[in-house]
Amino acid sequence: MKAALFDRLGAPLKIMDAEDPKPKTDYLLLKVCRCGICGSDLHMTEDPVFGVEAGDILGHEFSGEVVEVGSKAGAFKVGDQVTVAPNRGCGRCASCLKGEPAWCNDMVLIGGGYAQYSAVAGRQCRKLPWGISAADGALAEPLSVALHGLLRAGMGQGDRVLIVGAGAIGLAVAFWARRLGAGGVAVTDIHRYQEARAMGLGADAFVTADPDQAANIEATLGGPPDIVFECVGKPGLIDHCISLVRPRGKIVALGLCTVRDHLDSFRAITKEVTVIMSVFFNMHEFATAIDALDSGRYAPQNLISETVSLGGLPDAFEALRKRTTQCKVLVDPFGV
Repeated sequence: MKAALFDRLGAPLKIMDAEDPKPKTDYLLLKVCRCGICGSDLHMTEDPVFGVEAGDILGHEFSGEVVEVGSKAGAFKVGDQVTVAPNRGCGRCASCLKGEPAWCNDMVLIGGGYAQYSAVAGRQCRKLPWGISAADGALAEPLSVALHGLLRAGMGQGDRVLIVGAGAIGLAVAFWARRLGAGGVAVTDIHRYQEARAMGLGADAFVTADPDQAANIEATLGGPPDIVFECVGKPGLIDHCISLVRPRGKIVALGLCTVRDHLDSFRAITKEVTVIMSVFFNMHEFATAIDALDSGRYAPQNLISETVSLGGLPDAFEALRKRTTQCKVLVDPFGV
């Protein structure tokens, strides 16, 4: 099969022939339909903390068609359209049995989506309902990450919500905030590239990051935000969010930052803010995200900005290291 292989830190992915995966008895063999390019993948190819090795196949936001079913893989059949939760736990511990494999002691974040075929444990897969395509199924993972952040925040009906960072996760947070009853939803970023997309996903306003940012946000929302979601992952942004939130408000950190950060602890404590860290999701949230793919006015499919072939993946991947008009780029391993 063809696959995009990791070579070394700072180098583009390489399209090469790779060995066809051989599924275990509790695994499914999938023909990959779509795989999203995630910001985490970009981090993995430039930061040694993740331990990615030469020859690894990345890509954890994927969906596909079942082409082989292991004898212990569960109630699947050849031809089923499924989407994959990349957090693989042991399947036996208390966390896994509660549907929370991300917090299993043996959890592994799997890749494999940047290839034509992938072998995945059956317990990681969920069949897509009738009417939801495998092409859209690749969005279930990022939608689940955003939903988990909303639920961690305990957002109440009518809360004023601000999202810092108009990437795919930030815009997915806007989608869920609107769907779950926020009183106002504003997105802020240094560029306006994703303004129309943000509005299409449920935001009420888009505010640029400039010297008048705080005043513009309050004017837009009718007051300072009750909850601020940090969806970028750069040092200093949690502290910036603390400056924007109301007293006794909440900050939810969804952005992936792998270096030491800092904040003004005196400001944080005098405002009595709550800082919440959020990562991954549980399988119940994953199921909710799958159902949301069959949406109405504010459709998650608005996240998709382009679909590229496997051959076009390395160039698209490298281009995403810089701010562009792209949002969620999907890879079609069998496209041309």
